[in-house]
Amino acid sequence: EPRSAWCCLAWTLVVVTMNSLVFFINLFLMFVIFTVVLLPTIVVVYFGFQCHSRVLHSAARYCKSILDDNSSSALIILGFVIMSPLIVVAMAIYCSLARRLRLFMCFQPYSRAVYKGVKWRWYEEGGLCSCAKGWNTQVKAWV
Repeated sequence: EPRSAWCCLAWTLVVVTMNSLVFFINLFLMFVIFTVVLLPTIVVVYFGFQCHSRVLHSAARYCKSILDDNSSSALIILGFVIMSPLIVVAMAIYCSLARRLRLFMCFQPYSRAVYKGVKWRWYEEGGLCSCAKGWNTQVKAWV
């Protein structure tokens, strides 16, 4: 049965808050994974740009003794070349972790706020992250 207008508004705020929390947890997890996986690219491109004479031309000792303009350009190119495969690796790690933890099952439908008696989706699936139900080993996903 439908809820009253005020009750629907209150439950809508609860559902929106919960979905926003799950969204920000996913976003934070994605940020951490991408930062860790793309760290080699970030470091290589940073040093390439820092030591190139037409960009920053740092006065650091390693820029004067080790890296000239040609090697700085090579670092910049190398950083951008290895970025594409590392982005694929980071996305595969995130998707695998999100699927294993079933993070997308934590999003709640809007019907939870509109109608009385609608169960939480994660409760029907066996609990938060579906720990109560057995994992179907026949399901495969390719990334």
